[in-house]
Amino acid sequence: MKPIIIAIAGGSASGKTTVVNEIVERLPNESIQVISFDDYYNDFSKLSMEERNALNFDHPDNFDNNLLKQNLLDLIDGKTIQKPLYDFVIHNRKKEMETISPSKIIIIEGILALHNEDVRDLADIKIFVKCDEDIRFIRRLKRDVKERGRSVDSVINQYLDTVKPSFNTFVRPSSKYADLIIPNDNKHDVALEFIVSRIKDILGEE
Repeated sequence: MKPIIIAIAGGSASGKTTVVNEIVERLPNESIQVISFDDYYNDFSKLSMEERNALNFDHPDNFDNNLLKQNLLDLIDGKTIQKPLYDFVIHNRKKEMETISPSKIIIIEGILALHNEDVRDLADIKIFVKCDEDIRFIRRLKRDVKERGRSVDSVINQYLDTVKPSFNTFVRPSSKYADLIIPNDNKHDVALEFIVSRIKDILGEE
């Protein structure tokens, strides 16, 4: 049976992971694998730390979409994959890999999950999580300072220099490909019920 592939996109700190977790919680008896788009950043080992800091991490060119596509095709074929892992502190892939086994449901979550056509075309359900820009910035600021060891000034500068422009150029336009847009400023139980119902329908059809 072909797995159901769900692509969830949205701006940085829009609440994509929250939506993913709520879907998983509502399907406790299903086999689900969650794949973070962030883990598919290119290998920047040849770059110095200064050069990595200067990269636009919200630009499509800095992601290894070919590897993600191949990994998804392998999972669809029932093969186990070795997925890269990304370290946000050193701005590079970790040495270790993560083993991902085939499952009934595969969720891909990331800012550009709907931008790449090859990846998008593999998705059965496409979701865009929408959130107020100020809320997203505040969430990102708190997260990056607390969890990723960034300074307040570096987070602000990165947001203004690359995150916001890339959102307007690449992320926001990809919402036109979504089957469902979830406003994440308030509760979204109805949207989640719709998503879970659709997943169950597809599972029942197969």
